[in-house]
Amino acid sequence: MAQDPRPLQKIVIVGGGSAGWMTAAALSDAMGQSCDITLVESEAIGTVGVGEATIPPIRNFNQRIGIDEATFVKETAGSYKLGIQFVDWARLGHSYFHPFGQYGAEFDKVPFYHYWMRESLAGRIEGPIDDFSMCWAMAKAGKFSHPQADRRKIQSTFDYAYHFDAGLYAAFLRRLSEARGVTRIEGRVTDVAQRAEDGFIESVTLDNGEVVGGELFIDCSGFRGLLIEGTLEAGYENWQRWLPCDRAVAVPCAKQEDITPYTRSTAKSAGWQWRIPLQHRTGNGYVHCSEYISEDEATSVLMGSLDGEPQADPRTLRFVTGCRRKFWDKNCIAIGLSAGFMEPLESTSLHLIQYGILRLIALLPDSAMSPLLAQEYNRQTTDEYERIRDFLILHYKATKRDDAELWRYCSAMEIPNSLQYKMDHFREYGMLVSDERELFANPSWIAVYLGQNIVPNRAPAITEMRKAVKVEERFGMIAKAMRSAVEEMPTHADFIARHCPSPLAI
Repeated sequence: MAQDPRPLQKIVIVGGGSAGWMTAAALSDAMGQSCDITLVESEAIGTVGVGEATIPPIRNFNQRIGIDEATFVKETAGSYKLGIQFVDWARLGHSYFHPFGQYGAEFDKVPFYHYWMRESLAGRIEGPIDDFSMCWAMAKAGKFSHPQADRRKIQSTFDYAYHFDAGLYAAFLRRLSEARGVTRIEGRVTDVAQRAEDGFIESVTLDNGEVVGGELFIDCSGFRGLLIEGTLEAGYENWQRWLPCDRAVAVPCAKQEDITPYTRSTAKSAGWQWRIPLQHRTGNGYVHCSEYISEDEATSVLMGSLDGEPQADPRTLRFVTGCRRKFWDKNCIAIGLSAGFMEPLESTSLHLIQYGILRLIALLPDSAMSPLLAQEYNRQTTDEYERIRDFLILHYKATKRDDAELWRYCSAMEIPNSLQYKMDHFREYGMLVSDERELFANPSWIAVYLGQNIVPNRAPAITEMRKAVKVEERFGMIAKAMRSAVEEMPTHADFIARHCPSPLAI
């Protein structure tokens, strides 16, 4: 440990792609020219590049590092995302929507969704809770507009994220980072040198013989975990017993005329298929379990269900769902796929990159490299992964499908106590219990619970104590306001054409 701690002078990022260049952009924005930031990547290795759907926190990240939204969407051939449609997850022929925003509008001391459950359980209201989602009303109509700031209006009750080309995003961030002083070095790491006394990483050697030294190393090397696992052997928590899919085959296809403002996830016999619409193409993939289907069969299923001509050969990715036992070990921090992999069911991959970066900035060490910082970073990051893990498991556990071996396994499997506790509360009396730090807030849990037919035995007791509240009248007013608001909005395609058209879409 340094006797006279000083600010870091040299940070080395190993690996590019979204993880590496998001890290470089954020660190260079936070530190300015006070620290030398070097990114090492090899064009020959390439990146996974399939994480094209996001959740709303990406907007905060982009704003934080000074990226204008219209420029970002244009540069990445992006589109807007109001949520995810889940098809055939609860049962064949059934679908529901996970919105980015609340249900209905609050009109009493009791939350809207509590009243909705009371009315639904009593048979006084028909249709799913989706009918009171502003996001779904917009999505199914193919409309998009920014939320309004006036919280008295129904147009303020939704949020949004993006779909975009991950490769274009990385290239955009590279230009931004290099303009801010980040140095990029082309090369493949062939050796890692450690200090004899404590095992801290001192330098990496590239295939051309160049040695790159640093004080803090960020491992963005993808699934390989070149530094965090290959060198430091930090260990890995395997969660496949709860999230059994271990393969994904991905392929882009020609875009459709109507760019839907939402992601679609369709459950298949051995996993699920994603559909992500961009301005210039549509991203597709089949996440599946190799125990129940071969890679060739999965590829055949995917290629047979595209809604446009394929634009490349399909690529297969192999993964193990889980995370590192240590994300920060010695003077190395893993960010991105080197830190762990959560299947993209709820579009959390880029969020976990963002979370890791912002947590690093918050706990940035000096030359003393206090182990307390690493301890806190690991604690918070482990908690974040576990909370997301439980939300993903819910989708699999809550299925009523019995037509395929995968779904029979998932519906019968034991789940973490932390998730079982939440499910028990909701089943018993419709209450949501969650950590205030949850990435996915109450509307997200409501969407999956009710969308996959986990119906409470009764509504929260408080709803029966407010008989004077004119719930039916309020529900009618909300439904009318939603219809009027959506009618006035531009189509998603028109909104993009007006504000952020990509040259690639022409």
